[in-house]
Amino acid sequence: MTALFRYQAVLLLRSQRWLAPLITYAAFVAVGIRPGDPVPDSLGLAAAGLVPATAWLVRICVTVEPAAARDCTAAAAGPVRVHAAALLTALAGAVLAGSAAAALALLTGERSGAGPGGAALAGAFAVVACALTGAAVGALCSRPLLRRRGYAVLAGTLGSLLALVLAGSPARGAVSALVAAGRSGVVPLPLAPLALALLLAAGAGTAACLTAARRR
Repeated sequence: MTALFRYQAVLLLRSQRWLAPLITYAAFVAVGIRPGDPVPDSLGLAAAGLVPATAWLVRICVTVEPAAARDCTAAAAGPVRVHAAALLTALAGAVLAGSAAAALALLTGERSGAGPGGAALAGAFAVVACALTGAAVGALCSRPLLRRRGYAVLAGTLGSLLALVLAGSPARGAVSALVAAGRSGVVPLPLAPLALALLLAAGAGTAACLTAARRR
């Protein structure tokens, strides 16, 4: 699996298609995070932006490989493992980007209302929860479940929006906890949203991988 993960990462980096979601996310963070803002608020913003960015990265990773090469890779390693490696590559890239944004929030934000250790841990949990939620959206709204590009882009956009506004969404729960902490000064760990996001991502990823195996 390590070799597949490395292969997918090289494909992504060489394609340079990752630049669009990364630059968009960086611009969102640069505009939204201002020096002196409460750290929890800035962490919440950094985490929220990961939902559409991760969904976008997932779509890139599952479509970046040419069809002929994908068939060869699937024949050699199995379609389930190949698709899982693509999903994990997108998730890892999103978590790295979110970690950099969270570090910026911790360095430039106002920490008077919250301890740096607790805020950093809560921010890390929120970043992972939002990245997992975005990965779930991307897995359900990309190949092989949605093959047409227009439908996939529309579904991914709407899915990301709903993941941020619907009650019960793990991304909304994690971000809301941080925003509330910016007002109260008490930073709770978003453990329940993180657990729910992990379950959603695992379920969506499993569905996508099994579908990839059937539709070879």
